[in-house]
Amino acid sequence: MSKSSVAAALAPQDYVVLGMVRLGARSGYEIKQMVELSIRFFWTISHVQIYPALRQLEERGLIEGRDEPRGKLARRVFEITAAGDHALASWVAEAGPMPFELRDLGMVKLFFADVASDADAGALLGAVRARSAERVAALQAIEPVAEAADTEGTHFPGLTLQLGIAFHQAMVDVCDRFAAEVTPAKGQRTP
Repeated sequence: MSKSSVAAALAPQDYVVLGMVRLGARSGYEIKQMVELSIRFFWTISHVQIYPALRQLEERGLIEGRDEPRGKLARRVFEITAAGDHALASWVAEAGPMPFELRDLGMVKLFFADVASDADAGALLGAVRARSAERVAALQAIEPVAEAADTEGTHFPGLTLQLGIAFHQAMVDVCDRFAAEVTPAKGQRTP
């Protein structure tokens, strides 16, 4: 199988695993932890996806694994290979569609909120606003980690962090503007 056909057969979650190994996550557990500390606000991956991806990536020669038990616990750790670096770089550079998928139940409920009472619609708006404000705070708490990575030459995680902060801050700002513009009589805006 050629390098291009190896890369073509990989799914996005495989590239997430490959990228996390490149960034220093050595085990499936560490990959899940690193995802939780970095990209979980815009991409999730479960243990159910991580371990099959690790096996597939190792079979394809994109990572190398070795057993490194901890006490009585079996543990396998991985490092990216030159072929894995090449596959990841090729995927990142690949031109083509990048579908944006936003699945937000809060936004779906807001879309239909005209059916709710003023109090319920206001509470929903407040909950969506509060959720984004909490995410802004959570993302801002990660900034020192991104800044440390930046000083070590890993620049783009900080960029994605700033994009996430901007996205959720925009959600807060729009919710605030909407709440200020809408009078108690639902659907009527102030002049």
